[in-house]
Amino acid sequence: MDRILIADDENEIRSLLRLYLENAGYAVSEAADGKEAVSKLQEGEIDLCLLDIMMPEIDGYHVLRKLREFSNIPVIIISAKDTDPEKILGLDLGADDYMVKPFSPLEAVARVKTNLRRYHEMKQDKKPARHETITHKDLVLDLDACCLYKKEEKIDLTSVEFRILSMFMEHPGKVYTKQQIYERGWGDEYAVADNNIMVCISKLRAKLGDADGDYIKTIRGLGYRMERD
Repeated sequence: MDRILIADDENEIRSLLRLYLENAGYAVSEAADGKEAVSKLQEGEIDLCLLDIMMPEIDGYHVLRKLREFSNIPVIIISAKDTDPEKILGLDLGADDYMVKPFSPLEAVARVKTNLRRYHEMKQDKKPARHETITHKDLVLDLDACCLYKKEEKIDLTSVEFRILSMFMEHPGKVYTKQQIYERGWGDEYAVADNNIMVCISKLRAKLGDADGDYIKTIRGLGYRMERD
């Protein structure tokens, strides 16, 4: 049974989300402030976190930064802040999704299911006899461990980054549209999510040290592609 952490200082929101998530078959833990959230996340028994931004003790952004030092579990930000800069900052720090308050608890359950499905698909075990990797230029993507190596240096990826990079590396030279990238990375039908895609590509480039577009190239008006050797 997947365990969900609801980190929010509003008791009413925690109680409502707990009710719907437990009815959907999830085990639920709660944290009323950022310090408590970090403590429970460090215990390592959480599969997904619903994370508020404005919390006492430690805000959600700092909780997310701390979490990404030791875990790549899905994080869905739940916040009253609905501006693009706030959303981009959350995604840039490693969040997988962003919901603006007030939201439907049924929508929250649906997003939890989608993010957990994507996370578990990424973590699915491969056959032991075949340690599967994809190699391109000086990059090696380990499909078993779900991590990337560049010249033997390990680079940690989020689940969305892993899925998008694996798509690029499987077919270097092929141009992928924003719709294809979104549906592969986020596992949903394409919506108006240009900012999500832009932030994810920017983060991938930063992790690859790709300031000049030597790996991922923007094809203006079309999408993106992984450059050939």
